[in-house]
Amino acid sequence: MVMHGRVAGKQDRVVEIVEVLGPDGTPPHRVRAENGHETIMSPGPDTLIDHRKGNDLD
Repeated sequence: MVMHGRVAGKQDRVVEIVEVLGPDGTPPHRVRAENGHETIMSPGPDTLIDHRKGNDLD
């Protein structure tokens, strides 16, 4: 999942969806950031969900 920066100069953030908590694959999702931090979130309009897995992202 890529969350685009909402302010000029703000970097995009990339997180991995580790668990889907909603029914039928819907949000919220448990996500893990590159630094290992996990949180629960629902993607907003500035978020792109990329359905590739693991090493397919390279």
